Amino acid sequence: MIFVEKTIESKRIYEGRILNLRVDTVKTIDGESTREIIEHNGGAVIAAITDDYEMLMVKQFRKPLERVVLEAPAGKLDKGEKPETTALRELKEETGYTAENIKFITKIYPSVGYCQEALYLYVCTNLKPGEPSFDEGEAIELCKYPIDELAEMVLAGKIEDAKTQVTVLIVKSMMDRNEL
Repeated sequence: MIFVEKTIESKRIYEGRILNLRVDTVKTIDGESTREIIEHNGGAVIAAITDDYEMLMVKQFRKPLERVVLEAPAGKLDKGEKPETTALRELKEETGYTAENIKFITKIYPSVGYCQEALYLYVCTNLKPGEPSFDEGEAIELCKYPIDELAEMVLAGKIEDAKTQVTVLIVKSMMDRNEL
């Protein structure tokens, strides 16, 4: 039988612009323990697919890794914002593209051991190019890759970002089943 922990006390110890951190004291099977939990509004991840079955990707510097990372376009949900709205907004901001069609794929939790962040994955098609409008401090390079090539890059360990790995492999599976 799986033991469900009961929260005895919850204390927010940090409030930030992007995330909050709280420490929960919980009743465990052995007594009491603490859990450090990141609170985050969540985000949307976009698989923007061209008519030629290429996927729009972005390259940007990521400070935690101290290097440029290849990723699917994505962004955080503003408080009270619907994930689909976030997806369309981030697609336009990061790539300049708009989409006539958007389809929800799935919801994932990237780090369930310490974070309740949910990411909502979308496929966007019938794309129209435009000018990006980056957030302050963003420097993003737009790239296009064939979906097959991206899947090979994931399997070869050349794409390290988890949300992008999941998105690419799901989109590749959808393409192989003629669901795009």
